[in-house]
Amino acid sequence: MKGLSLYVATISSFSVQAANHPTNIVLINLDDVGYGDFSCYGAYGYTTPHIDDLAAKGVRFTHFLACQPISGASRAGLLTGCYPNRIGFSGAPWPGAKYGINSQETTMGELLKQKGYATAIFGKWHLGDAYPFLPLQNGFDEYYGLPYSNDMWPYHPKQGKGVCFPDLPTYDGNEVVGYNTDQSRFTTDYTMRAVKFIYKNKDRPFFLYLAHSMPHVPLAVSDKFKGKSSQGLFGDVMMEIDWSVGEVMKALCEMGLEEHTIIVLTSDNGPWINYGNHAGSAGGLREAKATTFDGGNRVPCIVYWKGHTKAGTICNRLASNIDLFPTFAEISGASLPNVKIDGVSILPLIEGDEKENPRTSFVYYYNKNDLEAVTDGDFKLVFPHKYVTYGTYAPGNNGLPGKLGQAEIVKCELYDLRRDPGERYDVSDLYPEKVQSLHCIAEAMRIELGDDLTHRQGIGCREPAYIEN
Repeated sequence: MKGLSLYVATISSFSVQAANHPTNIVLINLDDVGYGDFSCYGAYGYTTPHIDDLAAKGVRFTHFLACQPISGASRAGLLTGCYPNRIGFSGAPWPGAKYGINSQETTMGELLKQKGYATAIFGKWHLGDAYPFLPLQNGFDEYYGLPYSNDMWPYHPKQGKGVCFPDLPTYDGNEVVGYNTDQSRFTTDYTMRAVKFIYKNKDRPFFLYLAHSMPHVPLAVSDKFKGKSSQGLFGDVMMEIDWSVGEVMKALCEMGLEEHTIIVLTSDNGPWINYGNHAGSAGGLREAKATTFDGGNRVPCIVYWKGHTKAGTICNRLASNIDLFPTFAEISGASLPNVKIDGVSILPLIEGDEKENPRTSFVYYYNKNDLEAVTDGDFKLVFPHKYVTYGTYAPGNNGLPGKLGQAEIVKCELYDLRRDPGERYDVSDLYPEKVQSLHCIAEAMRIELGDDLTHRQGIGCREPAYIEN
């Protein structure tokens, strides 16, 4: 009996410690990974076993939307919980851009530092490359990686033919430690930094933002994965990313941190499919990156939190990357900023509450402030607008882009996403009540945020930050 009592006391003590242990947060944000690019989402020619294992132990979202289908804006929304146009952020800032994340906005790093979290980003930033906009000035203790996309360098296939990029810097903290770095190193370098950060902070709460540069073109892979897939270089790169996820999980397990850590894996936007065999798959969704059809916005998302997620859960509820900000606030106990944010906590979905539906609508803004579509999760109303299309010309090959076409939606079109996720059949005549209800949601957002397509001025937008010449 004495042994049993000691065992019960030990377990009780452990349970109290576990309950009081702050939750570490690992956010892995990939670049240009499409809805069909993990094997658990249907990928061909390679496998992603570590990622699939996360999905098997956690929650796999099937209707998870990036807030915009372009890198910089998507990341600005992710890190602030806001539609990017609300904070005056648009597009993908080029080298030397005069605008960036406003210091008045609260980033995810700043949010979590309220609660004593160590914070780090390893990988791609893309919220402005001027000194005031870099990570160490915006809530992160450590930074190693690129200030913007890895194709913004002198070896771009269109260099001198429409673009003229300077040398691409690699940063360590606020210091440039190299230019035009061998990109086959990046996935491994970011991973090793991430593992070291986990070991260093094993005794305190931490927020690790692992923002891989891949598989954005130009693709590059280390020798350990070169030639390993049957889908060529793209498949090799995806296998190395999967290895990276495995290394992070191994470090968490070795430090006894698995049950004290939530891991979120997602992508900033859909694939850049005019790069052909160097691009991923939208998984049958319409169009791709740089369009507000779901091939551009709908991305994979997997969440694993031992003891909280139910193994093998599939969540079909509507959610967005802007929802991670308030979710992490709720998990950590941090206070949300005293400004309007657009994200909602999806903690009930992560914990498997099938009765909850935190997000009831989503608006598809693009460019500076164009409201191009709105959805309630079941139906999507697309407003008249011009867009790039990938179906007019053949895609490129082996790192060269194909030509993009131009197309236009000339009248409002309604898609039933339950039966037509590829957005191919306009059913507005069949569901006039849905058209009306979605119009009402859109009109409320136009009043609040404006809409350049209808020349509306919003009342709820905040200014970006600019630097002097």
